[in-house]
Amino acid sequence: MSAASTSSAPGKFDARPFLAIWETTQACDLICKHCRACAQAARNPQELTTEEGKGLLDQFASGGVPLVVLTGGDPAKRPDLLELVEHGIRAGLNLGLTPSATPLVTDALVAELAALGLSRLAISIDGPTPAVHDDFRGVDGSFAEARRILAAARRAGLATQANTTIHAGNIGQLSAMAALVEELGARLWSVFYVVPTGRAQADMLPDADSVEASLQELAQIAARVRFGVKTTAAPHYRRVLAQRAKRGDGRIQHGTYGATAIRINDGRGFVFVSHQGEIFPSGFLPVACGNVRNDPVLDVYRNHPVFTALRDTERLRGKCGACEYRNLCGGSRARAYALTNDYLRSDELCSYVPPGYTGPLGLEREPLRLRLVET
Repeated sequence: MSAASTSSAPGKFDARPFLAIWETTQACDLICKHCRACAQAARNPQELTTEEGKGLLDQFASGGVPLVVLTGGDPAKRPDLLELVEHGIRAGLNLGLTPSATPLVTDALVAELAALGLSRLAISIDGPTPAVHDDFRGVDGSFAEARRILAAARRAGLATQANTTIHAGNIGQLSAMAALVEELGARLWSVFYVVPTGRAQADMLPDADSVEASLQELAQIAARVRFGVKTTAAPHYRRVLAQRAKRGDGRIQHGTYGATAIRINDGRGFVFVSHQGEIFPSGFLPVACGNVRNDPVLDVYRNHPVFTALRDTERLRGKCGACEYRNLCGGSRARAYALTNDYLRSDELCSYVPPGYTGPLGLEREPLRLRLVET
């Protein structure tokens, strides 16, 4: 099989996203260094109401979206969380939840979520030790809370996922992190490579060669562990897996809710709704394309020019546009936007050079203009 044939995707998710995420609130009791939402302690009065949230979940259900995740901030800050979860599950959704690792997520709450039929509970763990994790999350004891919550979920029979943000300070700790994920019994390890938006700064980014080495390491880890491994904002992991398979290194299962090699990207198989109802291609690509208070979310996903451009890999520029893996990977559109103000440019955290490519290899950016929110 040639690399070019490997890049042919079975579909572009034109009709509906594979994954929809609703940011139920931006309130959170952690102070994470990379927080996309620049979360605050108090809830915003302009959040979608309970009834508006139920209506949004109904839209996802009627549209046949395979996976919906409630996130934040911390969704446990909403007193109607169980009501929303119950409504979504009754509507037929495969529903996941990503609360923050704080005392708000009590063992009793975890048991109630399991009893309602929540599909998966995801908790962030960003280092193999309390010192590394708690420093990144900004609150002492967060590491211990994460372990407690995941243990409570296991006792309740609720499937779990560990989310890890990779940045320049912890990229060398993948093996130690993988050992912890295995110890914690998670079914999936979701490895997110930081995008400089919100509180995250450009100096948190590893260099492209370090990222490539880490993706190779992830592939080696995925070949030996019992849990699935997937990446967020590093779609070139799929290129790494394809290259390894071509060399005969074996086919690795992604393990994403039972699906393998789901080729989603910002705006391609993915939609994000903010706490105030704004519709984005992802939470890390802050280009508003509508609002669910006025616009049917799936109509925006299908028809808005930003979304249709993001699903057309022929429109990619620079190295990503020339790459034979552009349909399989496509680069992080969110990171391209954060660093260049253009979501169709190359992802500078990919070191791969397509055969015959002679254009710019990086530093395509305009003067960096990070979108920050004062806290």
